[in-house]
Parts: sequence; C-alpha cells; structure tokens
Amino acid sequence: MPSEAQGGSARGAAPAREPLSRTVRVLAAVSLLTDVSSEMIYPLLPVFLTATLGVSAGFVGVVEGLAETTAAMLKLLSGWWSDRVARRKPFLVAGYGLAALARPLVALASAGAQVLAIRMLDRVGKGLRSAPRDALLADAAAPGQRGRAFGFHRMADNMGAVIGPMVAFALMRGVELPVRGVFWLAAIPGALSVALLLALVPDRRRIVAERDASARAEAGSARAAGARESEPSSRPFGGRFWGVLAAIFLFALGNSTDAFLLLRAAELGVPLALVPLVWAAHNAVKALASYPGGSLSDQVGRRPVLLSGWVLYAGIYAGFAAASHPWHAWALFVTYGVVFGLSEGTERALVADIAPHARRGAAYGWFNFAVGLGALPASIVFGLLWNRFGSATAFMVGGALAVAAALVLAAVPLGRPGHTA
Repeated sequence: MPSEAQGGSARGAAPAREPLSRTVRVLAAVSLLTDVSSEMIYPLLPVFLTATLGVSAGFVGVVEGLAETTAAMLKLLSGWWSDRVARRKPFLVAGYGLAALARPLVALASAGAQVLAIRMLDRVGKGLRSAPRDALLADAAAPGQRGRAFGFHRMADNMGAVIGPMVAFALMRGVELPVRGVFWLAAIPGALSVALLLALVPDRRRIVAERDASARAEAGSARAAGARESEPSSRPFGGRFWGVLAAIFLFALGNSTDAFLLLRAAELGVPLALVPLVWAAHNAVKALASYPGGSLSDQVGRRPVLLSGWVLYAGIYAGFAAASHPWHAWALFVTYGVVFGLSEGTERALVADIAPHARRGAAYGWFNFAVGLGALPASIVFGLLWNRFGSATAFMVGGALAVAAALVLAAVPLGRPGHTA
C-alpha cells in the first residue's frame, strides 16, 4: 500500500506519464481564455479605483473581500447541487457565461459602488462554476495523475494571467488605448472561453462512463469501477477532511487580495503603466511552477509540497513588509509565483484524495467556501491595518497566519491518499 509520502492512490492509479484526458486539456484552455479576459482588467483595477474613482485602500479591501465571499457561498451551493443532479457542465456554462458578460462593464463605472456591483456579478459567475469544474477535473483525471492534472489546469489558468496583462500593456503603451478601452476589449477572450466550453467539454456522466469502461478493460472486471460510483452521496467526509479544511481556512485568513500587493508595488515606486508587467511576471512564474509543483505532489506527497508553499508565502509577505525600492517589488512578485505553483494544484489534488468520490462536488464547495470565507475578513482587516499602522504591519500579520496554518496542517493525520477517494 502506498504511504502518504508517495502521493499515489491505493486504487485505480494510472501510470503518471500517461497523457492527460482531453477534458482536462480543454478545461485548461477554457480557464486560460477566461484569465486572459480577467487579467486584462484585474491588475489595473486597484489603481483605477484609488486614482481614477478616488476610493481608499480600505474600500479596495471591502470590494475584493465581499466579492470573494459571495463567490465562496455560491461555490458551496453549486458543488453540493452538482452532486445531487450528477451534472457539472450546466454550472460551468452559467458561471463562465455570467462572468464574461459582467466583467467588461467596469468600463462604464464612475463610482466605487458600481465597481463593487460588477465585481459581485463576476464573482457570482465564479461561484457557480468553480466547485463543479474542480469536481469534473477530478472525475476526468486518473488517481495517480491528480496532482499533474490540477497542476496542468493551474498552469494554463496562470498563463492566461500572463497574457492578459501583456495585452493590456500593449494596448495602453502600443496604441495608447485608455484604460476603459482595455476593459471593453476584455470581452473578446471571455466570449471565446464560453464557446470552447459549449463545443468541447462533455458532462460528468459521459466522463464517468468513459473512465469506467477504460477501468473495466484494464482490470477485466467492473467491480473496481462500479464500487466508487455506488458510494452513497451521504457518506461523511471524516476528521482528516475537516482538519485539512481548518488549515486551509486559517491560511486564507492571512491571504488577503493580491490587489494590496499591486498597491504596495505602486507605493514602492513602480509606474502605473508597468504594473501589468509586474503582474505578468508574477503569473509567468505561477504558470511555470504549477505543472511541476502538482507533479511533485504525486511523487513525494501533498503535505510536504503544500507546507513548503505556505512557509515560502510567509517569507514573501515579510519581504513585502521590509521592501524599500521598486526592484524589490519585482523580485518579490516573481518569487511569489512559486508559492502558487506549490500550493494551488496540490490543495485541489489533496481534496480529491481525501473526499468520498460521490461527494466531490460538495467537497470542492467546502474547500472553496473555506478559502472565500476567509477572504472577507482577510482583505478588510488587511486594509484596516494598512490604513491604521501602515503596509508593513499588515504584511507581517498575513505572514504570521500562514505559519500558523502550516503548523495545523502538519498536525493533521492524513494517512494514505486515495483511501476515501
């Protein structure tokens, strides 16, 4: 039987180097296009809010915190609902479609409250799609490939976050398009992502049928494939699931919106026109680190990879607290990308490892709910600490919470991955 350190699954593991399924690859492409659209807007939004619309850093925290908390609540509902109806794709279509329609409307905003409303609609879309999408990815990936599949998806998602800011920079510097014009053009990749989803992504029932047929062909029996599909949807998650979730929630409390990192870059003297490039460099490292980070968790285990990412996060936040020159912002943003490469895919693969198969939608709903529930107090408190005591104090508090989360995760008895998946 595999140990925790091996990171494999006790049942149904496919060779790690087998090609990823088409569904995994298409969902990655959908996320890439969606992030191109989103990240044409996101790195410009904090400065647009503060410099153009005249709102405070604290209001930025409220905007981002409320938006992410709204998404978190919907992720919990949509994940549970997708389990009950045994379908995922309708939630993906609704979620990606709503975000694609709402996001470019920032171009019309003339007050902070309007941006808040638009961001809420955007995050409603994210809330509808995220948990069902992660569950669909887990359904489409063999157990021994989960880290790699989620790492590949995060790599594509983060590559979109590289391309989006680069496009924004080219439009602002190359053709001198105003920022509102950039916001309008973000509608194009968003529409393309929805079209790709509608045309090429199957729903859960087809994926499960294809996977089970493959398992029967390889094993010569339907027993292994049918056992997991017959699991009752009421099966409890168990203590280790809730222990991992508690650690993730604690980390989320220290993980305020990255809008504050962009504000810190501006505070350190990075010009507005270069902010998209800073963000692109950060996301380039995220993209490059996501696939090997997820693959590494298949080989050495989820916990050591995730702990490494969280401890590095604490170090990066301490660096932002002590930074004093523009080049410090560049260096820290680039290193910060490694954190996501180690943690994003690994967290999602760990959820698939420890959650009952029939309740994966709900499991990812709880996972995303924990992350989003921490986002509101994290961002609001960070903004208040920044306003009251300065940015250095806010960053140090965030880093301390990451260390605390790592200690909690280290204490959770994970056992064998795949045992309940």
